Amino acid sequence: MPCKPIPRREWLRASAAGLLAPSALIATEPHKGTVEGHDAIAHWLAHDRDELFHRSLPFWDQHGIDHRRGGFQCSLDYDGRKVDTNKFHWYQGRGIWVYSHLHNHFRKDLGDDQHRRCLEIARRAADFWLAHGPNQDGWWPELLSADGRILKPFRRDVYSAFTTIEGCQELATATGDQRMRDQARRWLVQAYRHVTAREFHDPYAREAGWRVQGIWIYVLNCCTQMLAHDDNRQLRQMADTCIDALIDGHHDKDTGLNSEFTAHDFSRLPPQHRACLVGHCLQGLWHVIKEARRRKDKHLEATCCKRIRRHLDVGWDKTHGGLCEWVNLGQTEHEWGPQKLGSQTIPLRMKGEYNYVKSFWALNELLIATLLSYETTGASWAWRYFVMAQQIADRHFSRREHGQATHRLATDRRFRFVPRSTRQDNYHPLRRLMVNLKTLGRLSAG
Repeated sequence: MPCKPIPRREWLRASAAGLLAPSALIATEPHKGTVEGHDAIAHWLAHDRDELFHRSLPFWDQHGIDHRRGGFQCSLDYDGRKVDTNKFHWYQGRGIWVYSHLHNHFRKDLGDDQHRRCLEIARRAADFWLAHGPNQDGWWPELLSADGRILKPFRRDVYSAFTTIEGCQELATATGDQRMRDQARRWLVQAYRHVTAREFHDPYAREAGWRVQGIWIYVLNCCTQMLAHDDNRQLRQMADTCIDALIDGHHDKDTGLNSEFTAHDFSRLPPQHRACLVGHCLQGLWHVIKEARRRKDKHLEATCCKRIRRHLDVGWDKTHGGLCEWVNLGQTEHEWGPQKLGSQTIPLRMKGEYNYVKSFWALNELLIATLLSYETTGASWAWRYFVMAQQIADRHFSRREHGQATHRLATDRRFRFVPRSTRQDNYHPLRRLMVNLKTLGRLSAG
């Protein structure tokens, strides 16, 4: 049943309540998982197992999976009610990856029946999605109806190609389908050539030819997973290019931060266009850590950990807690475009170096990056940021206290509540739980 628009007064009352709530003004507080050590690791292991297997997966099984036709429907309110039944392109490949990865890595936790069920969900979703793409240029439609009618053909959003490639290569691992693995690699090479061409205009870039950090993140993510099964020279070269872009090309030595956008030759853009999308930087750096570990490159891994700390020291909101969305150091008069959060009707407007929107996807990337950094370095700073971020996630984003397995996807600086949601995320939270369960397992065993 579609959700109705929220009356302005209802939104204002909810916002005021959020401002007055004491929890909105507290960045951190003592917690039994705060102190480093075996007990804290055991606490977060139990926490994440419960979150994944007893809350998140049952929610998606009941509300977000089209079990009859295949595919994923993520336009959901907090209680699982469908805002609409359409199938957005990003969520299809991502869902295929999530359920294939569960099948490949969590058989013991799932049990035999759920283990088989995960593979069936991934297969049915792939059958549905691959029946509608790619077109002759290698792209997928951007929005389908529940029964597969094209509601929005491909326009410019190339990112669904990479989510589909990631999903298909993981499904190929689950099924042993070499033809699908080879096809995913061919799609990756084709997409890579397109998005690295000088004339390419990224949908998030102001001008054609600009480099966008997100592209390197998506490509490297696919390369690392494929290279685990196929030490292919072309994949290695693509991964090298991505690492160079993330470590050198987008890195601003003056600030120690990565800029989301650069010119095609990686030269700096005018200051107003040098903003750092902090969550993307953390995501890119932990992807480089994974590839560095595959290569056994300790120096590269250590470099990533240092830069993760730099981005957190700058991007963490020291007053209210949480990760700021964007930072543009030195640009005190910078005006950030108006932003709406979920079903909110009043756009946020900000001016200055910081964009204080707090996003759940970015917090998930922080949680992976800090735990991997702690595993690598054993440094207290990494554990401290991990725990602070986990507390923010549980206190301000989770709907657990309301008996719901969902999350707020974005909020303002003081975590004012958005009364309704128009989407839930079938990728970042689930990936974070799976990656961190493996990391916490290694820490517990070691």
